[in-house]
Amino acid sequence: MSEPVIAVRQLVKKYGSSRALDGLDLVVQPGEVHGFLGPNGSGKSTTLRALLGLIRTDGGIARVFGRDPWTDSVEIHRRLAYVPGDIALWPNLTGGETIDLLLRLRGLSPSASARDDLIDRLELDPTKKGRAYSKGNRQKVALVAAFAAPVDLLLLDEPTSGLDPLMEQVFNKLIAEVKAAGTTVLLSSHILSEVEHLADHVTIIRAGKCVETGQLSEMRHLHRANIRAELVALPPDLRALPGVHDVRIDGSTLECSVDGFGLDAVLAALADTGIRALSCTEPSLEELFLDAYRRQ
Repeated sequence: MSEPVIAVRQLVKKYGSSRALDGLDLVVQPGEVHGFLGPNGSGKSTTLRALLGLIRTDGGIARVFGRDPWTDSVEIHRRLAYVPGDIALWPNLTGGETIDLLLRLRGLSPSASARDDLIDRLELDPTKKGRAYSKGNRQKVALVAAFAAPVDLLLLDEPTSGLDPLMEQVFNKLIAEVKAAGTTVLLSSHILSEVEHLADHVTIIRAGKCVETGQLSEMRHLHRANIRAELVALPPDLRALPGVHDVRIDGSTLECSVDGFGLDAVLAALADTGIRALSCTEPSLEELFLDAYRRQ
């Protein structure tokens, strides 16, 4: 297997007596979109700042492209683009001037980049001054500057904050395009449905620690399926079956959640009763997120 783009092992960051990162592990492989989930204060933004070399950590190991972000930040920054969740722009520069400045700092010619196409797709007015932009439009400026540059890694911290649903769809298409081009993406977001649609791999953190990581398909396999059955007769009592939880009965309709190993026994019991209609749904990413927290 090729070397990870991001490799974090037992990372610690202290602020006084508080630990923003408390032994965090994170691995991001080349070419994947990796969802990075956790509530406010869980350590997501601190992790991204450490990966960018903006803060010095107090323990553990962090590597980006095999390099130390604190000592080799210049070399690392040449190969990545970063979009924070709250953008501050130069107030007297227009959005277009800001984008051009950021691209030229990379040694790129704005006219030879995807700048104009991205401005059109994100419906950004590049002639307005930075001080006149709404939060959503400031976010668009940062997204144009990041996606217009050909990079190996995108670090995105709540990148759709302030965008309307239409622009979120445009953002999703942009992620699909850069992924197809081989770019690695670390996507930090509180919008669980967004990560669910985009990510190959998900890491959930809490209080600076990883509480769950894996491919969504693998994580769902380890969790419960939601069963809803409309039966011919009164439902059987499934509570004695192994792996069955949260049984709810309303007349001849039964709902429950089932661990993977208990699914065969549940379906056999329901078949004996007679099934009119049956649905079995995978848990959503939100359910996985909450379940990971409950188990902690």
